[in-house]
Amino acid sequence: MNDAFLHGDASARKQAPMAEGLLFYFPDALAAVANLSKVGNDQHNPGQPLHHARGKSTDHADCIMRHLAHAGRLDKDGVRETTKVAWRALALLQNELEEAYNLPLPRNAKIDDKPTEQHHAVEAPMPPPCDFVVHPLNAQGDFTISPVGMPLIQN
Repeated sequence: MNDAFLHGDASARKQAPMAEGLLFYFPDALAAVANLSKVGNDQHNPGQPLHHARGKSTDHADCIMRHLAHAGRLDKDGVRETTKVAWRALALLQNELEEAYNLPLPRNAKIDDKPTEQHHAVEAPMPPPCDFVVHPLNAQGDFTISPVGMPLIQN
């Protein structure tokens, strides 16, 4: 299956109902992810128009695990950890699709602060596979996750 829906013909695009099958399913979650894009841009690109500075962080899978370990909580910046999981998962999938189908960078993505028209996606190297251990923290169901063989570090 070719899942590069936005870059196909009209019949392919109709197989990806973005309003009915995404926005109308998850409106609040998508708004939270959009807000995180602005929070991140203000932090990492102060004074610049909203854009995804691709070169600033490429370890999406590791970040997903770190934020997932704290799901249900707010991060230091007041943003839900689960919102950060969703943002990172979208970034990871976007990179994967760009690589698989040789897609151009999206309009608001930049590498090294150069316009996207001059660049193509670069796939980040995949980290080696890793097994994880879940460590219960308390009776309320809070937990943390660490790689096998790594000590649990508690704050």
